[in-house]
Amino acid sequence: MKPAYVYDAVRTPFGKIGGGLAAVRPDDLAAHVIGELVKRAPNLPNELSEADQIDEVIFGNANGAGEDNRNVARMATLLAGLPVSIPGTTVNRLCGSSLDAAMIASRQVEVGDADLILTGGVESMSRAPWVLPKTDRPFPMYNLQLSNTALGWRLINDNMPAEWTVSLGEATEQLREKFGITRERMDDYAARSHQLAATAWDNGTYDNLVSPVVSTELHRDETIRPECTPETLAGLRTVFRKDHGTVTAGNASPMNDGAATVWIGSDKASEILGLEPLVRIAGRAASANEPQFFGYAPVEATNRAIARAGITWDDIATVELNEAFAAQTLVCLDAWGVDQGIVNTWGGAIALGHPLGASGARVLGTLARRLHESGDRWGVACLCIGVGQGLAVVVENINAR
Repeated sequence: MKPAYVYDAVRTPFGKIGGGLAAVRPDDLAAHVIGELVKRAPNLPNELSEADQIDEVIFGNANGAGEDNRNVARMATLLAGLPVSIPGTTVNRLCGSSLDAAMIASRQVEVGDADLILTGGVESMSRAPWVLPKTDRPFPMYNLQLSNTALGWRLINDNMPAEWTVSLGEATEQLREKFGITRERMDDYAARSHQLAATAWDNGTYDNLVSPVVSTELHRDETIRPECTPETLAGLRTVFRKDHGTVTAGNASPMNDGAATVWIGSDKASEILGLEPLVRIAGRAASANEPQFFGYAPVEATNRAIARAGITWDDIATVELNEAFAAQTLVCLDAWGVDQGIVNTWGGAIALGHPLGASGARVLGTLARRLHESGDRWGVACLCIGVGQGLAVVVENINAR
């Protein structure tokens, strides 16, 4: 088996829904980061149309109901100007889609099917369409209901148990009740996310990880609130439960637009790209549990990935866990018994944003850069996924201290 490495990563700034990236189609967002990642590789041709050393493009996307239809990986590859000979495939594992893309690519590299794969993900929640179901017969005499495809369940099968199809917010309320997470802890954690993200941006930490979309004026993640404190968050009203609720707009990830990319390659890819690898993919895992407890699924996925890497939690120095909700994040950290000081130290999705299909590539790319900067050896990137799934990838910094 060949080793598989992460060589580089770049993403757009993440825009808020209806915000700085709302005018940009998702296939154009994806094409932008594809082009930027190729341009950053010194040994690839300056003309994108000549960059035929890429074996495949694999992209994640959670929606696929609008302008991201028709296999957005292939569409974005063509729009970016890469050779028409490069195939592309789109993966949908909801919030974990682009991490799944990287996992699939790493397996192809390890078994020798490819040396260089461009992976990533994209989501425009602003431009996600409303859909109208087809009727059983023409010209029905009853009313039809439009469904918003931006987030969550729609067009639900009547055979699906009702407890599985509650909203993501209500599911999180049930999860925090089950594990005793308080509103105070949630707001404290959310404020931390905003403050760490703002500090990272101010320190130039994201300068090499983020590439603004040329047609826009957005240069930073749009949903960061540096003035955020636990006290200000405590004043926000709850969203999903009026009585005894805890989940608010302040301690949950926002709805966003954005795209992210990651190079996955073999040893040979170093020569193709003109880059040294950042980290080695050392372990991968998926897990699943009851759909309403989707926020807990990363616990088992991460434990499995760490075991498959041949290490233990004591070896892990860096964690990138996608912050779908503060309560969900805290439940996972409590289950692992991990020091919060090694988790999302450049901010997380509560501040940076969560464009569903792009978040997996963001956490993996950020993890690789964090390890490269710190010199630590082992890290893990993980996400919870709607309908009760979790994904995790363990990486090794091959240049660790």
